[in-house]
Amino acid sequence: MTDLEPTAPAAAPAPSPRPQEWAWTTVGTSIGPLGLAATPKGLLQVSFRADEAVSAEAVAALTRRMGTGPVPGPCASREILTETAAELEDYFAGRRETFSVPLDWSLISGFNRQVLRELAGGVPYGTVVSYQDLADRVGERGAARAVGVAMGSNPLPVVVPCHRVIESNGGLGGFGSGLEIKRSLLSLEGVLPEPLF
Repeated sequence: MTDLEPTAPAAAPAPSPRPQEWAWTTVGTSIGPLGLAATPKGLLQVSFRADEAVSAEAVAALTRRMGTGPVPGPCASREILTETAAELEDYFAGRRETFSVPLDWSLISGFNRQVLRELAGGVPYGTVVSYQDLADRVGERGAARAVGVAMGSNPLPVVVPCHRVIESNGGLGGFGSGLEIKRSLLSLEGVLPEPLF
């Protein structure tokens, strides 16, 4: 390369995310501990099996995504967590069939968000829908497999009830956190008989 040849400009560093307020807590339930994250906009994430290791991993991932760690003290995000914990307690006790806590959809976008919003608003407690039916509802015939991927990427399980999505033939289909949790949730809602073990 000669001194007369232009040099390529140095690539600008990727912008760091603008820090966003968020908070984290765990709550005990009949299906094990749930990790909950919220922003002032609403519930952001629900994590199954949120023991110490799972919680630490989830908090680290969210810290990278949100540009800052969780707020430890009183804040708007923590108020959302308190509301969510109370609604989950009522749900697992059989006293609540719908959730009213606001949701922050910012961890998901595109087709996955469209499908999950349809699921949240259109598949009530005690009912199920097939992957294909859900694809049809959002105008994507033949996209049953893509709906399955959307269910697997759901950041808000239980509250956005991906456990209510089953195979067209009545089979349970998949569930990222284990079919025993899916069976337990469907049993709680009266869709399946209580598991024997």
